[in-house]
Amino acid sequence: MATAKNLVVAQSGGPSPVINNSLRGLVEAARDLPQIDTVYAGWHGIEGVLKEELLNLTQQSPEEIALLRTTPAAGSIGTCRYKLREHQNEDFDRLIDIFKAHDIGYFCYIGGNDSMDTANKVAQLAQSKGVDVVGVGVPKTIDNDVGDSEYKLIDHTPGYGSTARYWSHIVQFANEENAGSCPADPVLVLQAMGRRIGYIPAAARLADPNRELPLQIYLAEREISVEQLCDNVNDQLKKDGRCIVVVSEGLKLGDIGETKDSFGHTQFSASQITVAQLVVNALNKNGLSVKGAARGNVPGTDQRHNMIFASTVDLQEAYAVGVKAANLATAGESGFMATILRNPGPEYSVRYDKVPLPDVANSERTFPESWISENGHDVSDEFIDYAKPLVGNDWVSVPIIDGRVRLARLSPIFADQKLDKYIPQADRS
Repeated sequence: MATAKNLVVAQSGGPSPVINNSLRGLVEAARDLPQIDTVYAGWHGIEGVLKEELLNLTQQSPEEIALLRTTPAAGSIGTCRYKLREHQNEDFDRLIDIFKAHDIGYFCYIGGNDSMDTANKVAQLAQSKGVDVVGVGVPKTIDNDVGDSEYKLIDHTPGYGSTARYWSHIVQFANEENAGSCPADPVLVLQAMGRRIGYIPAAARLADPNRELPLQIYLAEREISVEQLCDNVNDQLKKDGRCIVVVSEGLKLGDIGETKDSFGHTQFSASQITVAQLVVNALNKNGLSVKGAARGNVPGTDQRHNMIFASTVDLQEAYAVGVKAANLATAGESGFMATILRNPGPEYSVRYDKVPLPDVANSERTFPESWISENGHDVSDEFIDYAKPLVGNDWVSVPIIDGRVRLARLSPIFADQKLDKYIPQADRS
């Protein structure tokens, strides 16, 4: 029987409400896999691996690992936005040294497209250097932009179902606000995350599948002018006396003073002005067709770390892909990502499989044009059919002690550092 090797898992990019349940699935599955000895976490992603900051997860209390289920975001082991670029040879050499020094035989990376690119590069690097390290990807993103538009690589990404559920409830609550306050504040503008892809703002329709509310949804995929948007809202006001407007943070309506992260992605919540505020300003400047003013609300990162709104379906599937990743790793399936594929038929069910990392890393999912309504500010019933099963029907049970949420608290048990201190290449001034 082959000697057991150690496994390193790390996270990259923005967090999600269920990211830690994928981590939990991987760690708990590893306990029963004789091929894995110790599971380490790269402290704050691949940067932590490069710095030899390896948190020992095997030595953590099983109770704390179990509490990862209802601990949102990435505070337990951290995340990063560090990109491994082709020319960063010192970083790649450093990874090989880390793997050798700590007897690493498995590397799992939790994240989106860029993270799958990193997992793929690490898998290829190990193979090219003759190092026996299996690289496996674990999908994660609230944007649901991992994979292809035919849903053959992955049907949906862990994290999306919970953020979709968040919006299905937030819009219901916002409607109560708008209905009560409309004599003074007839328009309420809400901004959803999602960069340039519309899955998150589209989820607002789940709050009103029968289209009974004065709700307009604007996706980044469908261009519109500020003037036309104002006209649409005023038409709604003439009809209903009030309007709820959900806009994508990536809707192009003018200069918002964008800032970008190390991956080149726009950080909308860090920009000089939000799209929602731009819309509110335009509506109030141009004038509404009824008395009163437009108001705005930008939930921001709350939609990716609010455990109270998490989907039980999402939690279950996030855990399962973590388990699948551990099994792929020990089966020697290097260069693959654990995936979720929807089974055909009227009843929702999924199966867990694998897809090649290069296919995922080089793909870019788009929101289907056919799912956007002809008027440009709504989504189709086909989208509702796709997204509705992902949000679930039950509330997640979150443990409470003395009125406070009981979150996982991992002990700072780190592997002994065996190599010299190292500053990742892109972090050097």
